[in-house]
Amino acid sequence: MTIHKEGRKLLITLSIILVLIYLILAYGTSLPHFWLNTYVLLAVVVYLAILQFFRNPRIDVSHDEKLIYAPADGKVVVIEKSLEHEYLKEERMQISIFMSPVNVHVNRNPVTAIIKYFEYHAGKHMVAWHPKSSTENERTTLAYQLKNGVEIVVRQIAGALARRIVCYVKSGDHVKQGEEFGFIKFGSRVDVFLPLDAHIKVHVNEKTKGGITVLAELK
Repeated sequence: MTIHKEGRKLLITLSIILVLIYLILAYGTSLPHFWLNTYVLLAVVVYLAILQFFRNPRIDVSHDEKLIYAPADGKVVVIEKSLEHEYLKEERMQISIFMSPVNVHVNRNPVTAIIKYFEYHAGKHMVAWHPKSSTENERTTLAYQLKNGVEIVVRQIAGALARRIVCYVKSGDHVKQGEEFGFIKFGSRVDVFLPLDAHIKVHVNEKTKGGITVLAELK
């Protein structure tokens, strides 16, 4: 288990601030030891809560060209036919994964492919399960083209708490299944748009692990 690079600067800054506050309270005030100890306890809890959010577990990926792996840890909240309006402009099978603040927030490539399309959209920060969040919230859209020509779309969507979407790939990049492609801070959603004939392997409310859970199998 390692700490993701997106959290290292924040964690260092937070630790400095928490220590400085303690020193001010301990040596600049006459607070009783009870309240100082209470502050230390709360500071530790806050720090550990932030620390766990940025955990970045190592995973072993079983590469398979026909399998679509979950791009994120979370819970499946949508499985339905839907129009992918931005890039494919056709009906696809949509699987949406909700990522709560306690999930690992690393995003991983669901397939080995070429990035054919990349676009970032600034937007609102409605709750991630809102029906309009996929079209009005801050989001990033990626289109993957497999070597057999099949294309799938993955969309990172910011939620009410998520204030920064990070994506490390761009159009033209060759990416490998299971490798990290992005990160979303503090709760969000990821939509995956698959061919209609894909064999779905998950169900609504099922928990997923990025790069481990198989969402679907291509024909």
